[in-house]
Amino acid sequence: MGVTICIGDIHGYIHKLERVWMNLEHELRESFDDSTVIFLGDYCDRGPDTAKVIDFLVSLPERYPSQKHVFLCGNHDFAFAAFLRLLPPPPDGFSLFDTWKEYQKNEEREGWWSGEGYEEMHIQGRRWAGNIRDRYNVKKGIDFKGSIYDAAPTFESYGVPHGDGGLMKAVPEKHRKFLQDLVWVHEEEEVDTGDPEMSRTKLIAVHAGLEITKSVEEQLKVLYERDVTFPRVEALSGRKNELLEKRIILVSGHHGTLHVDKHRLIIDEGGGLEHLPIAALVFPSRIIVRDTDSHI
Repeated sequence: MGVTICIGDIHGYIHKLERVWMNLEHELRESFDDSTVIFLGDYCDRGPDTAKVIDFLVSLPERYPSQKHVFLCGNHDFAFAAFLRLLPPPPDGFSLFDTWKEYQKNEEREGWWSGEGYEEMHIQGRRWAGNIRDRYNVKKGIDFKGSIYDAAPTFESYGVPHGDGGLMKAVPEKHRKFLQDLVWVHEEEEVDTGDPEMSRTKLIAVHAGLEITKSVEEQLKVLYERDVTFPRVEALSGRKNELLEKRIILVSGHHGTLHVDKHRLIIDEGGGLEHLPIAALVFPSRIIVRDTDSHI
């Protein structure tokens, strides 16, 4: 079994993505060409180049035909797809209007999008394209970029102003298909972990993680079915996803940190912030490769 690479949140930074990809090629040499590459989600928002990032990603299968590419859905990608009406259809009798109810008290503060067709849009699409009232993000110490998702740069990367419904026509078909085809979870049955105590073990990759209070099987069912009836998919959006099981390795991005131990790995060193790097983790060596690495 070859090398497995997990690449953290990209958030619209094409130059960081190109650089970390180049550094992975340099580090891994021949083993890079037939590796399994798992992108952990959040390709859009915050950075200025979402359209270029997706162009890069959709080009990979043709440019690297011997690699296996897995593109996970992040919470930002889910919301982007929701705005473009690209989510899987809900079951018969369910209206996406029902996803609003739990959080409707936040509608005014978050400035939910209310353009044409909003009545049948998932809550996360409305939040993503909205216009947040209080611009200052106290938690991060910076201003929001348009919405609570920092989606304005994504709109602008397609040549339309933030919140403009024209984005639905501006996004090219190959990008729409990319967003539509994103998987919510990925499993590798036998990964060489580089740890002699674990040998080959199952790896589960999901954007935010899995919850300790629910069974793995129950959570995987929701993810494989891509169930859009939830206003918030915890495995894509949650902040308390700390499932630890000795029989699996759980890998995610999302949390704005780099955490590597035996069973739980979080690869999101940048958190979408311009001054922080995109990181990738390589199995079995468990080395960390960053866009900021320098090879002389």
